Amino acid sequence: MRCPYCTSNNDRVIDSRTSGDAYVIRRRRECLECGKRFTTYEKVEEPTLHVIKKDGRRVPFDRAKIMTGLMKACQKRPVSLEVLEETVNRIESQLNETFDKEVSGKFIGQLVMNALRELDHVAYVRFASVYREFKDVEEFLEELKPLLEKRRD
Repeated sequence: MRCPYCTSNNDRVIDSRTSGDAYVIRRRRECLECGKRFTTYEKVEEPTLHVIKKDGRRVPFDRAKIMTGLMKACQKRPVSLEVLEETVNRIESQLNETFDKEVSGKFIGQLVMNALRELDHVAYVRFASVYREFKDVEEFLEELKPLLEKRRD
């Protein structure tokens, strides 16, 4: 594994752990050249899943796009990067278990929204406002109503 600091490929594994769902192995490594530590993730390469976009295009599934969306929604929110990584792992696992070749982008968006609803309500509303393309404040308020009612209970 190439060190992200000095680009040497001389390292040793310090610690290995499986993720909660056991689909990913997290490895802590130490570069033997510069002494710095870094983390890598190892997972089984699954058959390529394709996403059917709104306009009908089919593109390869890219977990980084989900992570980017989650990070933007959770910006300046008390949600750790580790929790976001676990969320992406869970969503990707669910997609691979449910679909063989293709999945709609709408389905993925709904999974992300459901995950954010459980993680952080502000991040959920941020994501929903972009994903659902709210046109006015009324649509925004409609999305907030269930959250406010749940909070009162």
